[in-house]
Amino acid sequence: MSLLAITGATGFVGSAVLNEALAQGHQVRALARRAQSPRAGVEWVRGDLADETALAALVEGADAVIHVAGLTNTPDPAEFETANVTGTVNVLAAMKDAGVRRLVFVSSLAARQPELSRYGASKAKAEALVEASGLDWTTVRPPGVYGPRDVDYLEMFRTAKWGFVPLPPGGASSIIHADDLARLLVVLASGNSAPTRKKVYEPDDGREGGWSHKELAAAIGRAMDRGKVFAPHLPRAVLEAAAAADRIARGDSAKLTADRVGYMCHPNWVARFDRKPPPGLWQPKISGEEGLKATAEWYKREGWV
Repeated sequence: MSLLAITGATGFVGSAVLNEALAQGHQVRALARRAQSPRAGVEWVRGDLADETALAALVEGADAVIHVAGLTNTPDPAEFETANVTGTVNVLAAMKDAGVRRLVFVSSLAARQPELSRYGASKAKAEALVEASGLDWTTVRPPGVYGPRDVDYLEMFRTAKWGFVPLPPGGASSIIHADDLARLLVVLASGNSAPTRKKVYEPDDGREGGWSHKELAAAIGRAMDRGKVFAPHLPRAVLEAAAAADRIARGDSAKLTADRVGYMCHPNWVARFDRKPPPGLWQPKISGEEGLKATAEWYKREGWV
């Protein structure tokens, strides 16, 4: 049993990581901005990535840190630097001060093309800082992460309910269920880290070549029991106009931002074969079809769609 320190443990991916860590028998110390209900096996630390005292308390005596916390979407692109770069700098400093060596860092496939978005650029910069830290690190670049509680793919499920799924220009991407990703992160943080030290992994759901945008829309349509859906590819100009409209309609809560349009329009967000985690260490258990169907059922039960 290890003591794992987790940032972002109340978020979509982080909560899955926390659940998986407990399921694997670990003790967990988790960072949270707000007070949390007591939970067996979990020690909550109140604070955020800018709180040096909280970070020191989080990592003290930990066997490993899983750094999940980060900003994925914001109407103000300058916030990416503060959350994803400065926040990572602070985690690294806390680990060094406490003598904690093992770090599993959650990045993004967007870091492969930092010129496309401020988000991707911030993740690429954070990756470089992790690699230069001198710590025992492993970086994981997830593709699109979906599952119960996810809000990023939710809009596709909602529109699929009515037989319509608007898509970016043609391309393909990989996806991964949050539970599969969580299992990988916990496995990497526990046990012998030597084989995975200083590696960058790009996990997925096991579908070779990923999903074309049309294929993913069709799969979400089936998950929503709609059968065939109308899934047109929208030009970048239309997406940019939609992002501007979303900002007007939803303000700071807008899901489609200009920065997000930047990497949505890139044609290849498929996890690379040579960056897959070693199959003896981890393999995905949840196929895309199965996971999308289960996610749709959860959305329906919870009244999200």
